[in-house]
Amino acid sequence: MIYRNFQDIQLSALGFGAMRLPVLHNNDHEIDEDAALRMVDTAMNNGINYYDTAWGYHGGNSETVLGKALARYPRDSYYLATKFPGYDASNWGKVEEIFEKQLEKLGVEYFDFYLFHNVCEMNIDAYLDDEKYGIFSYLMKQKENGRIRHLGFSCHGKIDVLQRFLDAYGSEMEFCQLQLNYLDWTFQGGKDKVALLDQWNIPVWVMEPLRGGKLAKLPTDTEEKLHSLRPDEEIPAWAFRFLQSIPSITMILSGMSNEEQLQKNLKTFSVERPLTQEENHILLEEAGKMLKKGTVPCTACHYCVSHCPMSLDIPHLLSLYNEHAYTGGGFIAPMALSALPEDKRPQACIQCHSCEQVCPQQIHIPDVLTDFSARLG
Repeated sequence: MIYRNFQDIQLSALGFGAMRLPVLHNNDHEIDEDAALRMVDTAMNNGINYYDTAWGYHGGNSETVLGKALARYPRDSYYLATKFPGYDASNWGKVEEIFEKQLEKLGVEYFDFYLFHNVCEMNIDAYLDDEKYGIFSYLMKQKENGRIRHLGFSCHGKIDVLQRFLDAYGSEMEFCQLQLNYLDWTFQGGKDKVALLDQWNIPVWVMEPLRGGKLAKLPTDTEEKLHSLRPDEEIPAWAFRFLQSIPSITMILSGMSNEEQLQKNLKTFSVERPLTQEENHILLEEAGKMLKKGTVPCTACHYCVSHCPMSLDIPHLLSLYNEHAYTGGGFIAPMALSALPEDKRPQACIQCHSCEQVCPQQIHIPDVLTDFSARLG
């Protein structure tokens, strides 16, 4: 197992994510406890010492099952992370109640790592309104009391949201968890987010390294090209090797659903094989080709915005459309749109086609926004 230095401790470079544990009857809320406990045993026996869960994973059952699994090991043999669920507005005033319940569910007296969960467009104002909700103050108090050893945050928002959070709390944040992989390096602005965190000297934790499994199997021509470069490397390993090439990254989390996935990841993280400059270039080039399928080539020139009578932020809407279209759904686009007034969402387009007439990429913008509205139901 590869290890990374974080302050005065060593963390396994591969973290055990408990968002996609094995389940029974295809029911995400019904975790297969026996299988999950066996996977934790395999992970512990092979050097994984970082375990990540959250309040909402598996319908609230992930923390309970992971707590059972880890209770069989000495408390100082692993590092445990969970999060305050600020992605749900109904939780904003319940930070103390939820924190105490999490300690109970996980059966511990402290958390090694604790995060503000999913800082994004729809909750940034609540997270920053410490006078009203007191989330930051409460978590800092728990850190002072030793019930949080390291405080950080995860972020799915755009870079301006990340900047606002850092401006407010960055001096107290010890790590930041991002959705990062070779698709999102450009697709979700991952490269720029990492550069911003570098300015703050905040190390990066990675979630979704395989983008929910999308990077475990690639188009045939892409797989053939990668196999020609590294015949002995499996396709999913390329995603991890890409991340091993980024100096800022300390922790790579993987939500493994079965023993086979865990064993393959353990094999990958038994050795460090970062990509060469040429391999990195080829991989990102292939990622660009994959991203063109089902998305629109908006360059965010903003010509369209000045011609829109509804003053819609069309580049922003098109970037969310691309995310939603490529992913085949998901929560990121609906989440970001929920932070916008109704008259600034895709359905507010009046089909005047003024934007289309000035688009250098000749995107049929009104048609795309109509399709976006339909996809969102």
